[in-house]
Amino acid sequence: MEGPSYRRRHIERLNRRSNDAIQARADDDCEPADPANTVTDRLNNLLQNGGEGYVLRLCPKQTYLIQAPILFAHPGQEISTLGYPTDDDRATLAVNGPVADGQGHTTAIDGTCANCSRIKIRNIQINGTRGGAPSTNGGGNIEIGGDNADQLVEFVRSYDPRGWTCLHVAEGPLTCTTVTIQNNDIGPCGTDTFQQWADGISLSCRNSIVRNNVIQDATDGGIVVFGSAGSHIYNNTIWVVNSTLLGGINLVDYDPWGGDYTGTEVLNNVIMGGFATDVQDNTKGVNADNSIIKIGIAIGPRTWFGDRFGDNKVRNGIVRGNQLSGAFSYGIAATSAIGFTVQENQLVGNTAFIGARGPLCEETDVVPDPAPFIMDPDTIQGSYFQSDFKSIGSGDSLTCVLPPNGGDFWPYGTTTNTSSSPTSPFKPVSAADTGNSSGRSAGIAIGVIAGIIICGVATWYIRKAILARREASQLYKSSKEATYTQKI
Repeated sequence: MEGPSYRRRHIERLNRRSNDAIQARADDDCEPADPANTVTDRLNNLLQNGGEGYVLRLCPKQTYLIQAPILFAHPGQEISTLGYPTDDDRATLAVNGPVADGQGHTTAIDGTCANCSRIKIRNIQINGTRGGAPSTNGGGNIEIGGDNADQLVEFVRSYDPRGWTCLHVAEGPLTCTTVTIQNNDIGPCGTDTFQQWADGISLSCRNSIVRNNVIQDATDGGIVVFGSAGSHIYNNTIWVVNSTLLGGINLVDYDPWGGDYTGTEVLNNVIMGGFATDVQDNTKGVNADNSIIKIGIAIGPRTWFGDRFGDNKVRNGIVRGNQLSGAFSYGIAATSAIGFTVQENQLVGNTAFIGARGPLCEETDVVPDPAPFIMDPDTIQGSYFQSDFKSIGSGDSLTCVLPPNGGDFWPYGTTTNTSSSPTSPFKPVSAADTGNSSGRSAGIAIGVIAGIIICGVATWYIRKAILARREASQLYKSSKEATYTQKI
C-alpha cells in the first residue's frame, strides 16, 4: 500500500521534472529586439531583477536599437547571444540614443557597478553607429572594470564607437584586477582626422589578460596599456587597411598608476602597418589611403606627450618577441623609461619606414628620421634593449609626423598579395645594455623562431577570413596634408 512517504517522493520527482522543463525552455529563450521602443528598459529590467548569475540571452541575427547603456547589476551576470555564435549571427547592440553638441549616448554596455565582479560579455556585436560623425564626449562602446575582479569579454565584435574607444577597462579606485579580454574582433575605431581618433582596447586594470584579439583600423592606439601592472598582452594582431594609426601598442601613460608597468608583458603580438594597394610592378607601391602606423610600439610618456609629464618615467615593463610588418614611421620608439626589457622583437616580411615632420610638430622638436627601432638614451635608465636600437637625441611627441601624401613608398605584402604569407628574413638579435646598467645577452632557439612565424601565418589567415565578413569602412583622411613632402 502506498503511504505518505511514497506520495511525497512522487510529488518531489514531479516538481523536479517540472523545474527541469521550465529551465530547458528558459535556456532556449532569448529576449527579442522588438518592440524597439521598449527594448532598453526590458533589457535593463531583466538584469536588475535577474539577480546574481543571471544570463541575458539576446536573439541571433537581431539588432537592438538601445537608447541608453545596458547596465549590469549583480555579480556573475552575463550578456550573450543564444547559442554562442561567433560570426554575423551574433546579436547586435546598436547605440541609438540622442546626441547633441558633442554630448549624448556613447556606451552600449556598462559593467562598472559596485557589484559587477565576474560579469561576462560574450558572443555579441556592438555597433557604436558613429557613421563618420564627429566624436561624442563619453565612454566607449563597452565600459567595464572599476572596483571589480574577474570580468570577461570574449568573441565580441565592437566597432565604430561614438566615443574615444571600442572597449575600455577602467581602473576604478585603483582596484580593478584580473579582467580577461580574448578572442574579440575590434574596429574600425574612430577616424584619423585630427582629434577624432579612438582606441581599439584601452586597459587600465592590474593582473589582466588581453590575448588573441584582432584589431583593424583603430586610429589612436590599437591596444593602450595604462600601467596595469602584472598584465599580459599577447598573441594579438593589429593592422591598418583604410586609416593611419598613431600607435599599435602604447605603454606611454604615466597616469593613473604612476607609471607602474611592473610585470606587464607585451609578448608575441603581430603589428602590420600599411601595404601597397596597387598592382605590384616594383619593390614598393602606392597605398590608396596613405595608411601607416606611426609607432608600432610606443614606450614612455615623452614619446607621446613631449614634456607634459616632466621627468616622470614608466617602469619595469617587458616588450618581447613581437613582429612588425608593413609601413611605419617608427617600429618601436622608447623614451623616459626605467627598468624596461625590450628584446627579440623582429621585422617580418616587407617593411618600410616613412614619414616626416607634420604641421603639429613644434619648431623646437627634433624629429628623428623614420627607423625600425629608436631610443633616447638620455631619458632611459637601467633597461635592457636589443642591440639594433638606434640612439636618438630626442624622442619627444613623435606622433606629430605625417605619412606621405601618395607616392611609391609602401611595401608590398600580405594585404595585397594574399598568395604569400608573412616570413621573417631577420635573425633575432642579442640583448644589449642601454649603457646605464650591466649588459646581458639573449638568444632564441630555432624552434621558437619557427613557432612564432607559423603562429603569425596562421593568425593572418584567420584574420583574413574574419575580414571577408566585415563591412567596408570609409574613414576621413583630412589629416594628410596636401602640401606634405616625403622625407627621403
